[in-house]
Amino acid sequence: MKILDKYVAKNFLIGYCIAFCVLIGLRIVIDLFINLDAFTMHSHLGTLAVIKNILTFYGLNTTLYFRDFAGMIAVVAAAFSLGKMVRLNELVAVMASGVSLKRVVGPILLLAILLTSLLVVDQEIVIPSLSDKLVRAQWTVPGEESYDVWFITDGNGSLICSRRFDVKTSTLHQPTIITRQETERLGIWEVTGQISADTAVYNRQTGKWDLVNGIFIARDSQARPQPIDSYETRDLSPRDIPVRRRAGYKTLLSSRQLSALAAQRTKIKDLAQLYSQKHFRITDPIINIVMLMVGLPVLVCRDPRSMKSAIMTSFGLTAACFITVFVCKILATEVIFDRVMPELWAWLPVFIFLPIALVSLDSMKT
Repeated sequence: MKILDKYVAKNFLIGYCIAFCVLIGLRIVIDLFINLDAFTMHSHLGTLAVIKNILTFYGLNTTLYFRDFAGMIAVVAAAFSLGKMVRLNELVAVMASGVSLKRVVGPILLLAILLTSLLVVDQEIVIPSLSDKLVRAQWTVPGEESYDVWFITDGNGSLICSRRFDVKTSTLHQPTIITRQETERLGIWEVTGQISADTAVYNRQTGKWDLVNGIFIARDSQARPQPIDSYETRDLSPRDIPVRRRAGYKTLLSSRQLSALAAQRTKIKDLAQLYSQKHFRITDPIINIVMLMVGLPVLVCRDPRSMKSAIMTSFGLTAACFITVFVCKILATEVIFDRVMPELWAWLPVFIFLPIALVSLDSMKT
């Protein structure tokens, strides 16, 4: 690697670290300011416990914040590094030595692609492994969370309800399980009976829920209630319940988990949302790189006096790309022209902005 490449790469990495700390830190400060009262609801545990709870909460949620701000961080880092070079008239010296400005932005694009791989690792490995902790609210104490459970579907097609689920003891209190079977018509389910119990405790050795005073009542009114000791579910462990009860929980799943849900076509309430998530997992990293490619030619200017307007223009293009992606994510699950087309809306931002980025890079004044 040449000296110029090392210098540009160093400036970009410094700018990336600064942008990461500023944007993520600002996100944390705003959320902490809004929810500080929620954290102090358990002030009786002591100041150190409250501070530990705050640090743990935002330390875990940083994975979500990075997923949401990864594209913007790269653009801000590029603006920081190139702005410094423009202010010191270094780009003029580079051009005077016969080096093309396209050669200058090369290390930035390469590093951006490598850093985007961190986004993929974060989304596919880190977030799914922490999903049960990421759904925890600010006012709860780690390890002592409890949730209400309403009509969560498991792999058997049953609907599970409970007044309270204790995470620490893996216990469902007064659970009701409505058992169902699939009919000949695709996506139509028929109720076969109901299971009720005082408590249901998850047995990690057998993978079943051990029932206390469990009773199964068949749909046939003439059938007598039968005692039942346990209930086996295919894909609903204590770790999955806090995640599955949250609206939009599919954003916390990996592509492998989404594919597993896709295999259960008749058990997914909203297939369009599922397919939208699968395709946006592919297009989101691409869009982040495209946003940087759109903004880089604008940032590479030789006159320090025009740097402010260049930065504003770059951020404007980035905002336009963000808004387009946001609108496409909304429309991906809506009926447009009597059809739901999540694949089209997921790839539409790439089709729009990738040609713009390529034309901008090609027409960049060097």
